[in-house]
Amino acid sequence: MTSPGPHPDRRLAPRPLPLHLATAINGWTSSRGALPQLRNNSLPWRPEVAEAARNLQASLAAAKPEQPADDPLDRAVETEIARRLTALATGIRTYRDHPYRRSLDDPPAVWRDGTTRLLDYGATATARSGRPKVPPRPVLFIPSLINRAYILDLSEKRSLLRWLARSSPDGTPLRPLLVDWDAPGAAERAFDLTAYIDGRLGDALTAARALDPLDRPVPVVGYCMGGLLALALAVRRADDTAALGLLATPWDFHSERVAAATAAAAAARMAAPAISSLGELPVDALQALFATLDPFLVPRKFAAFADLDPASEKAAGFVALEDWLNDGVGLAAAVARECIEGWYGANAPMRRQWRVGGDIVDPANWDKPALALIPQQDRIVPPASARALADALPRGTAISPPLGHIGMVAGARAKEAVWQPLADWLATV
Repeated sequence: MTSPGPHPDRRLAPRPLPLHLATAINGWTSSRGALPQLRNNSLPWRPEVAEAARNLQASLAAAKPEQPADDPLDRAVETEIARRLTALATGIRTYRDHPYRRSLDDPPAVWRDGTTRLLDYGATATARSGRPKVPPRPVLFIPSLINRAYILDLSEKRSLLRWLARSSPDGTPLRPLLVDWDAPGAAERAFDLTAYIDGRLGDALTAARALDPLDRPVPVVGYCMGGLLALALAVRRADDTAALGLLATPWDFHSERVAAATAAAAAARMAAPAISSLGELPVDALQALFATLDPFLVPRKFAAFADLDPASEKAAGFVALEDWLNDGVGLAAAVARECIEGWYGANAPMRRQWRVGGDIVDPANWDKPALALIPQQDRIVPPASARALADALPRGTAISPPLGHIGMVAGARAKEAVWQPLADWLATV
C-alpha cells in the first residue's frame, strides 16, 4: 500500500492558499501606503538598512523629479511589488504542475487499532549482509499527530527509517517501527491525549516488545509533538522502555514568541464551540495557526522556488517536502484544546502542569538514557524550548545539528548530522 499523498490533479497547496495569497498581496502592496511616512522619516528604518535608506533619500533629493509620476522610488517600489507577486504565482504554479509524486510503498503493518497502524521497517532491511549476532531490536518511532508519519520515510534517498534498518551498527541491528496515526476516525475524534498515550501508544509499545525474541525493553523516539507523547509514554511505561530519543521536541512554549502562543490559545478558546461540533480542528485551521509564527515564510519560499530548475533534484526535494506539509490531518477536538490552550497558552509542560491520566508529566522522573537532538535553525520549535527539556532530563544528552526542523530528519545533510548520531546512540542503549 502506498502512503496517502496528494492526488495528481489535486495539488492545491500551499494550504491554506487564500491566507498565504492574502498575506503576500496585502503585505507587499501596503508598501505603497508607507512611502510618504518613510520619505519624511515618520517611520523608522530597521538598523540593518538605515544607512542604505539615508543614501537612497539623498539620491532622490538630488534627482528632483519634475512630476510626482516620475519619482524613481515609486517606480522601484511598484516594480518590486510586481516582481514578488509574479514570482509567488510562478512558484505556486510550478509546484502544482510538478511531475514528482511519492511512490514508496508502506512496509507491512504488524499491529493496528482504529486508524492507527504500526509499520515494520525491519521488512525493508534487504541490504543487511550476513546473519545478525542477535535479533534486530525493535525501536518505536512516534511522529506528531498533525502531520503524516511518512516524514521519517519521505523518499528512497531521504528515509531515516529505511536507512536505520539497513545501516545499524554490526552486532546491534535495529528494527524501526513507525506509529502511523492517519486522520482521526469516529473513535479518535473522541480522544484526548491520555487516550492516545495510555491507549494507542501503550498498546503499540506492548506490540513492539512482543516482536523481540529476547523480550528487551524498547527504545522510544519521538519527533516534534511526538517527542512529548514519547516522554509521557516512557515515564508511564518505564519498565517497557529502554531509552528516550527526542527529535526537535518542544517543552518551554514561552521561550520565544509568547504573544503569538497566547494569541493562538485565545483563538482556540473562541473557536471551541465550532471545534467541538466538528469533533476536530481541521488541518487548514492548524496550518493557519502555524502561519502566524512567520506569516511570510510560505510566500518567500514559493517565490524562491520559482527560480529553481524544475528538473533539478533540489526542486523535487522541495516538492516532496511541500506535499508532506500540505498532506496534514485534523486534530481531535480535546487534543487541540490540550495542546493549544494547555501547551501554547498556559505553558503547562514547562510549569509541570501537564497531566496524563491524572499524573503530572515530569521529565525528572525519567532516569534512563535520553538523547535530545535540537536543530539550531528550527523555526517551528525554538532551540531554547527544546533545550529546556534536555536540561530537565537527569540522564539527558543533547546534540545541536546546524539544521532546521524538517531538514534534521529529511534534509540533504540529515544523515551525517542526525541519522548517524541517533544510530550510534541507539547501539549503546
